Amino acid sequence: MDENSQVFVISIAAELAGMHPQTLRQYDRLGLVSPSRTAGKSRRYSMRDIAKLQEIARLGSEGVSLEGIRRILELEDQVGELLRCQVRELESALADELLNRLGRRVFAAGSEGEVVSMRAGTRIRRSNQLVVWRPLER
Repeated sequence: MDENSQVFVISIAAELAGMHPQTLRQYDRLGLVSPSRTAGKSRRYSMRDIAKLQEIARLGSEGVSLEGIRRILELEDQVGELLRCQVRELESALADELLNRLGRRVFAAGSEGEVVSMRAGTRIRRSNQLVVWRPLER
């Protein structure tokens, strides 16, 4: 099951998180955990939401206020998004590097019969001109 799949009703989510359903409603009002809603406005929680609820419970038991918890979660989300962007950039750079590696070069025959090195995925430009008349060389 995908951790982002919104499948748990509030009673099951509360039981999994070890909380009372009213606590989940309060956290939703405060914006700490915002589950998705069905067409009938029922809350649906994901495993990621339940993990966040467990983290809120842990921080609360350590004496962190709800406002402090909100700020911590906000910062964690910002750092997570930044890291995801950096991973995408690094994956792109790695893909480019692998394509440009010497072992990945492609060769073609040039117009004069010479060997031409090319990047993978490119084509050689060929002249499509037709010579109708050429004077004889003496």
